[in-house]
Amino acid sequence: MNKKIKILIIVIVACVLAYGIFYFTDVHHAEKTATDLLNGTDNVSVQKISNGLWLDGPGNGTSLIFYPGAKNEYTAYLPLFVQLAENGVDCYLVEMPLNFAFFGQDSAEPIIEAGNYSHYIMSGHSLGGVSASSYAVHSNKTDAVVLLAAYPTEKIDKPVLSIYGSEDGILNRESYNKALPLISNLTECVIQGGNHAQFAYYGHQEGDNPAKISHDDQQNQTVEIILEFINNVTMS
Repeated sequence: MNKKIKILIIVIVACVLAYGIFYFTDVHHAEKTATDLLNGTDNVSVQKISNGLWLDGPGNGTSLIFYPGAKNEYTAYLPLFVQLAENGVDCYLVEMPLNFAFFGQDSAEPIIEAGNYSHYIMSGHSLGGVSASSYAVHSNKTDAVVLLAAYPTEKIDKPVLSIYGSEDGILNRESYNKALPLISNLTECVIQGGNHAQFAYYGHQEGDNPAKISHDDQQNQTVEIILEFINNVTMS
């Protein structure tokens, strides 16, 4: 092989590797508001498990397993799900390989195998929601799906709650609307003034629109909507 061609190949491979390293390490890190909850609260203990965190509150019948959005540090979602755990729904925040749920789609399996809950709810934010819904489609161990600014890519017959903010600049509305016929049992809620990033605490996300409500307002509304949905699912 010509020496110049070998050098060109080496340069191309090096560039590809460098880009890959940059892409997968360019993560939206959790802000202090979230990391301050790593030690839990008076009502919720936060325990490290092999693939994430277990938020153990006063409830013992229902658990929610959450897949974070792509390139988002999973601990950034602690404020939302600690609040959910305080209200009776224990939560698992899954730490994904390379911060991509695509690489850990079946992460819920060992959690469910090791758990002892009567009901399991799958959930995910953005691209994490795609993987969470896909797991739910192919598993008979989950009762429902909660999607935050996300949509499924496969037909799903289980109850699905879809929540997104009116100011979301990341969610592809055209793709979202095309996916709706895949859901046979849909509850849809739009948080007026909410955006894409305020479901977590990782700062501004490029391409997102500014929210017109506070973090607390968006997350409080989200918790109330999820609790009502889970109550309807588990009581039916």
